Amino acid sequence: MKAYLYSVFFTLLALISCSKSRSDVNDSLLSGSFYPHSNFNQVSNNTQGNISSNQTITSYSFGNELVWSDEFDEDSSLGVPAVSTDRWNIETVAPNNGSWYNGELQYYTDKHDNIKVEDGLLKITAKYESFLGKNYTSARINTQDKFEFTYGRVEMKAKLPNWEGMWPAFWMLGANIDEISWPGCGELDILEHGDYVKDNTSNDPGLISSAVHYGPQDYSKQTTYVPNKIFFDTGQERFIRAEKIINNPFEEFHIYAIQWSPDKIQFFVDEEIYFEFPMQSQHSPFDKPFFILLNLAVGGHWTDGYVAPGFTNATYQIDYVRVYQ
Repeated sequence: MKAYLYSVFFTLLALISCSKSRSDVNDSLLSGSFYPHSNFNQVSNNTQGNISSNQTITSYSFGNELVWSDEFDEDSSLGVPAVSTDRWNIETVAPNNGSWYNGELQYYTDKHDNIKVEDGLLKITAKYESFLGKNYTSARINTQDKFEFTYGRVEMKAKLPNWEGMWPAFWMLGANIDEISWPGCGELDILEHGDYVKDNTSNDPGLISSAVHYGPQDYSKQTTYVPNKIFFDTGQERFIRAEKIINNPFEEFHIYAIQWSPDKIQFFVDEEIYFEFPMQSQHSPFDKPFFILLNLAVGGHWTDGYVAPGFTNATYQIDYVRVYQ
């Protein structure tokens, strides 16, 4: 009898184990560790009407395998690149007929006054000064052709610059941007700040946001269960954006992160999820390599071109950038 009961027990256990759905796997991601590693599980999915019952979907499980990082531990000095040239490119050539996009007011430079590593921090400083026809300078860096990847967790620990009209960002672009251009390459905005002067959003200095941008031919209007979700279809692009109010963005460091997997993209602040973009049945352009960008813009469309009077300088401080995959 005992052997029979054991047999029944293990049979039931096997049936339960084999019946685990993709939603069960995805739910475990939210309740478990937030750090991903390259462990893919193939699980059948019968829950979405736009996927056949016998189609196998790749789901991503998250661990703690660090594959790339910059801890900004070595101070830079005058006359040398401010950041590791093995990891980053410093952008100094304006791509749009002598200007950067989005109506930004600054010129990006590699000057030590605008970008340096000091006291274990990357410091990107926007300044009020005349330079190459602009009244402001700042800095922008990226990992294009140096580190490009598909799927994983990307996070940054940072303190935001304290001045109205600053537009700090931590984001990603599709690595094929030079071949198919934007927005077809896709864009993932992990952090943007500075939108609080607009009439159509929250008027709060702690307002931060994240967004997913893609071409007008990609996806239908996505539906998510996220408060304050904003959907735009400009004809040139589509994007979904979510907002969150955080405390002490200028006085304290916060961790801004994305978890990017084949079936969804999730955004976090201090390990709290506040935005989720479902892939549905279409993955492109978010199933291809992306690279990372960090910049501090001045004014531009994000702030309605506004910079508070009396501005001299403001600094975006980054403790680290890490990728787990």
